[in-house]
Order: sequence, then C-alpha cells, then structure tokens
Amino acid sequence: MGKNSKFEQLYNLIEVSNDSRLKRLWAVLSPFFQSYEEIVVAKNLDREYYSDLLSQFFTLIIEQIKNPCKFESYHIGVRAPVDYYKFGVEIFRPLVNMNTSTLKGKENLLKIEQYLENKENVILYANHQIEADPQALSLLLENSFPKVAEEMIFVAGARVLTDPAAVPFSLGRYLFCIYSKKYFSAHEEQAAMMRAHNQRTLAEISNQLNIGGKCIYIAPSGGRDRKGSSGRIEVAPFDPQSIELMYLLGRKSKRKTHFFPLALSTHDILPPPEGVQIDLGEKRSTNEAPIHAHFGDEIDMENFPHSESMTKAKKKDERTQYIYNLVCEMYDKFPVIGQLR
Repeated sequence: MGKNSKFEQLYNLIEVSNDSRLKRLWAVLSPFFQSYEEIVVAKNLDREYYSDLLSQFFTLIIEQIKNPCKFESYHIGVRAPVDYYKFGVEIFRPLVNMNTSTLKGKENLLKIEQYLENKENVILYANHQIEADPQALSLLLENSFPKVAEEMIFVAGARVLTDPAAVPFSLGRYLFCIYSKKYFSAHEEQAAMMRAHNQRTLAEISNQLNIGGKCIYIAPSGGRDRKGSSGRIEVAPFDPQSIELMYLLGRKSKRKTHFFPLALSTHDILPPPEGVQIDLGEKRSTNEAPIHAHFGDEIDMENFPHSESMTKAKKKDERTQYIYNLVCEMYDKFPVIGQLR
C-alpha cells in the first residue's frame, strides 16, 4: 500500500522480528491483509487511509495479546479515546459492494424504531454468518437507521470476546457476553466459571429489558451458517432453548417486548472455515461482495399456524421451527452466496 505507509513499516518490523508470537500471528492474518490490499487497489480507494487502518488493526491485535480485554456480562461499546465502533465499520467498508447490496423490510425497521423510542424492547431472531455481522448491519443501516445500528445489543459468544483478531471489533459494540454450550465440554476445567458468567449475563439481560428501549440480536443457532450438502450456504438450525429463553425474558420484562425475524447474507466478505473450530487463531481471507438483510414482520409468538391445538412441549418446538422457517424463507430470496473463498 505504498512503501512508506504505516502498514508497510509495520510489516517490515514483523519480518525482521524474533518474536515467534508475531510470526505466528502474521501467518494467520496475512491472507486477510493481502486480499484486503488487493480490494483497496482494485476499487481505487485511498490507499494511505486504509493502510493506516490496517496498521491500527494489527497494533490493536498485538495489544490484545499482551493485555487481553476482559468483557463483563454487559459490554457497552467503547467510543473514546479510540472509537472502536467507527473503526470496525470503516475496516469493513471497502469489502462491501453497496451498489448491489440490499436492505429489505424498512417498514418493519420503522416499527422497530418507534418501539424503541417508546421504551419498548425488540428481540431479533437471526441467522449468523460472519464475525463481522454487526459491522455489516451497520453499513446497511447507517444512512436510514443509524441509531438502531449503533445501539443494537448482540448476544456474543466466546470467540469474538477472546480471539485477538476479533476483539477490536467487539469493543465497539453493545454486547451480552455468553459462553456457548459447546465450549463447556471443550474446556471442562472452566465450565463452572462459564455457567456462573452466563447466569450473570441473563440477570443483566433482564435488567436491561426492564429499563426498556433495547434492541437485542440473538442467533439461536449458536454458530455461523455453513455449506450444506447442496454446496450452498444454509441457515443453521435454531436451538429451541435459545428461542424460549429470550421469549421468557421478554415476557417477564416490565416493558413490552416485540419479536422479529432477521435474515442475513454476509458470508462472502469474510468466509469462515468449513468446519466448527473451537481453538482460536482462525485464518481469515476476504472478498469484495454484496451483503443483504431482511427484517421480517413482527412475530406473534403465541398464535402461529396450528398452535391452538398443540401441547405446551409441542408448541415450544413448533415455535422454533416456525421462526426458523420465517428466516429461511427470507434468506432463500437472497442471491446465491458461498461461491467466493
């Protein structure tokens, strides 16, 4: 990006460094940096500006390795002295082809915006494709619904809270931090700590819902969408416990809570590994591609097709399937993704 750029200088320091950690880190991240540089050049963007952003990104990663950030159950986005929200959005801006990206369901976003202004709550049941889904949503919403984008709270798992390359982006968001069940068996010695942390997070979710005016994004799948047998990226199945837990918390809230389905198609700008990876240090590459989001109609959580004749247990499972189908129906109308690596 220019021989005298900050990023070029940083790269040269890594090349001559004897620090094995930096060498390993560079090996993991170099595909992202190289593909990112190619996109900036191809789009004829300000190379110096994005060089400085990449330099800042790598510096923040190094700081995270040396002094890991500890996230509390409820994390409020950090905007100063470093504006991590703006940093995250700007890093991903070159990767999105906004001319071919789409935002559907604006009429529902207007309802969501009004609910929030009235101090009522909104819970979004959504699929999840990349670590940068929050930044992707911000890019789609920043012109029409900037407040919704900036104040949306994401239910975040361990990876985006502990992976040094993900933390700089997580710092800028509002987060409810929770450990996924799949990490309990992988880290048995920490399972008790993880469960206690999750209990504190649930208490904080209840507290924030009682305050009102909160928009919460949760991916009931507990992970990212991946390729199915057809070779197409498919929406991962939803977990009934995740659906029901948020429904219960919403019903118990002192403020009225509304539920909406959200479908996202973001995979191609930052494709995840083919399989689920527990260990950190995930290799990343990137592409320039369109992204898509569809905010569906408000969900009637009690009265959905055939619900009147169901037992309580049956209704729980069928409600999850109903919401999953709503997301899939919206998702299936997006252009085909998963062809880029």
